Amino acid sequence: MVRFAFCYVLFAVVALAAPAAHAQTRIEIGTPGASDDLRSALLTGSLLYQAITDNTQDTEELLAAAQADYARLLGVLYQNARYGGVITIAIDGREAANIPPLDPPDRIRRIQVLVQPGPAYTFSAADIRPQAPATELPEGFARGQVAGTEVIREAATAAIEAWRSEGHAKADIAEQNLTANHSNQRLAAQITVAPGPKLSFGQTTVSGNKAVRTQRILTIAGVPEGRTFDPKETERAAKRLRRTGSFSSVSIAEGEVGPNDTLPIQIGVVEQTPRRFGFGAEYSTVEGVRLTGFWLHRNLLGGAERFRVDGEISGLGGETGGTDYTFGARYERPATPRADVDLFSTFELESLDEPTFTSETMEFALGFTRYATDRLIVEFGAGYLYSDVSDAFGRETYSMMTLPLAAQYERRDNQINPTDGYAVDLEVTPFFGLSGTTNGTRVALDARGYETVGTDKPLTFAARLQLGSLIGPDLNQSPPIYRFFSGGGGTVRGQDYQSLAIDLGGGRSSGGRSFLGLSGEVRQQLTDAIQLVGFADWGYVGAEEFPDLSGNSHAGAGLGLRYNTGIGPIRFDIATPVSGNTPASNYYIYIGIGQAF
Repeated sequence: MVRFAFCYVLFAVVALAAPAAHAQTRIEIGTPGASDDLRSALLTGSLLYQAITDNTQDTEELLAAAQADYARLLGVLYQNARYGGVITIAIDGREAANIPPLDPPDRIRRIQVLVQPGPAYTFSAADIRPQAPATELPEGFARGQVAGTEVIREAATAAIEAWRSEGHAKADIAEQNLTANHSNQRLAAQITVAPGPKLSFGQTTVSGNKAVRTQRILTIAGVPEGRTFDPKETERAAKRLRRTGSFSSVSIAEGEVGPNDTLPIQIGVVEQTPRRFGFGAEYSTVEGVRLTGFWLHRNLLGGAERFRVDGEISGLGGETGGTDYTFGARYERPATPRADVDLFSTFELESLDEPTFTSETMEFALGFTRYATDRLIVEFGAGYLYSDVSDAFGRETYSMMTLPLAAQYERRDNQINPTDGYAVDLEVTPFFGLSGTTNGTRVALDARGYETVGTDKPLTFAARLQLGSLIGPDLNQSPPIYRFFSGGGGTVRGQDYQSLAIDLGGGRSSGGRSFLGLSGEVRQQLTDAIQLVGFADWGYVGAEEFPDLSGNSHAGAGLGLRYNTGIGPIRFDIATPVSGNTPASNYYIYIGIGQAF
């Protein structure tokens, strides 16, 4: 084999310093006429190229890699519509394909690989029959388009999935004819599909479970026995089981066709360790230390029930009143009363020592979580709240029946460290005053959006809108825990915690009946692990039911760093006041885990 011109040869010398008697193998790979993308794909698919990276010297391994590279490189050429390519792999002048694998040479001095891709072929015909009514073939699978094998596979997959969506679970490719015309670089692709019979779901069986009862797994999965087969139903069943958190692995397999064109379904699970605990900590120079912890049981009664206990202590060493304590418990039973609805019960005790009020509160709620779609979750229920409060209006005891409603719409690419998409949380809580207040409704909206530009060192723009409204009771009759404040890490960084409120005169203040908050961040990726962040926050609190900007506002801005870890970014922010008449220091420091929003 002749030496290759340097313009198209990747030349790799594994070692030069060894004595001639022990010289290491020299590997040369040439791809004349290949584009940069095709050359990169060929090198990525080559085992010999990997041998260069790994400094492989074993003779048998190198021979095996060389002989395997024919099929691997040919596959890359076919994927790129190169059906007339020529591949030559020479080991010390001998074609690698002609060397017996069981009689390898004692040593290999030089391996030369030459891949001549040839021209790209286009479709002279692209046909798949029969097609289900809803078949959507890829645009590239058409006459005159580049005829790579990948688009052929995509077209075949699309045809099969369309038949499966019609209930033909065993649809498959019956025949495929690919004919290349090398004289005009054209490829004719003709594929025949065998739809098979239309099937309905048969019996569902479960394996792998130990602590979680089989009947509960069947109920949670919710595979509709007797109904026409639909692959989306099996996907939903797997998601329902994973959503419980009781299983580390869930697999769903389709069995062989049974009597009366039924399709049995086999569910395999691997159970999670039932108990789990965790803790967290945050710190800011004004709000002090916030400590959180939880204990979780994933299978409390043997039916994949979740029971979680949470505790929180905040305000330690801070300047935000006194220390706050929260204790809560939540019980969830999946698939109650049906597959996509969970029953929940919550209980919470809370003691708050805030700058403008103190309270001792107990709340209980019973309700349901509805997984409306993969992205939309809705909660609704009924509850009771009791709160003993001392604030600027004196001491009052509030007793209320509540109807908590909530919706979460999630379209972020990553909930821990989002770079694209948006998320919306809406809470609407009608309440009926039994004592201390009249009837009313509290509304809270939190919307966040993200957009990233660039790939090498991406720049992410993040924005947040917070909106609050307390409808019904006057300010002096409204529960203080339902009123709105601004200032601090959750609203406006660079301002004192809950420093923006309604001034009642005489040194007295109260939370407002309306709130509007705007936040923006620019996150620049410096390295794979480090991110520089610039941010600005603005907040408004008013005495009216809806924010009409007749009240007061304040703002803050600052810089921060994020260090990305496996559990989320570690956050360090330093902020300063920008506007407003509320008491404020020169700067504030916030430390925590996760993005600010």
